Amino acid sequence: MSEIASHVAAIRGRIAAAATAAGRDAAEVALLAVSKTFGADEVREAYAAGQRDFGENKVQEALQKREATADLAIRWHLIGHLQSNKVKKAAPAFAAIQSIDSLDLLQRVDSAAAEAGATPDLYIQVDLAGETTKFGAPEPEVAGIARAALACRAGRLKGLMLLPPWFDDPERARPYFRRLRELRDRLVEDGIDPSHLRELSMGMSHDFDVAIQEGATLVRVGTAIFGKRIVRT
Repeated sequence: MSEIASHVAAIRGRIAAAATAAGRDAAEVALLAVSKTFGADEVREAYAAGQRDFGENKVQEALQKREATADLAIRWHLIGHLQSNKVKKAAPAFAAIQSIDSLDLLQRVDSAAAEAGATPDLYIQVDLAGETTKFGAPEPEVAGIARAALACRAGRLKGLMLLPPWFDDPERARPYFRRLRELRDRLVEDGIDPSHLRELSMGMSHDFDVAIQEGATLVRVGTAIFGKRIVRT
């Protein structure tokens, strides 16, 4: 077993343990392998270990990796900020776009997807901390974006995504995970079909156990699978 395969197996074990401890079915929680800065060879190793969903931050890097692994049945997720000038490339290339943070971006993505004959899953990225270095829709705007997404021609609203502040102690991130779940529950109570809000994408290598306890259905894990990020200058 390769080192990456060993890591994938270990993470899946942690996911199952966290879900069980929270009284949840481990099958309710999916793993997204965040392969940003790593190459096609590392992606292939994780794929050989059974991983099928991969996350990328940058459109151009993802497109190159997608081409290099075109023979594999990978579901690519965009989890980084999507600039408007990259929408036409991104909409047909990703199975899921997790960074919808405004009504304008939603409409641009849907239009580009419809034009390309694509049907990407869409997640609304929510900003619960107001950090100037991060993107996301402010909480009061989420309901409007979600309702607009129900009228999309091509895109399919699947849920919410969160990138909380970084804390050395994962417990300090718990309130943010809980708030995202509570926001989802309020949207459902206000009449949005729960089938469009099933997914809560939250939790990374250092805090996904806590995120699972608070309801995460998709955890985004990179470093714990692939190792320390490669910084290219």
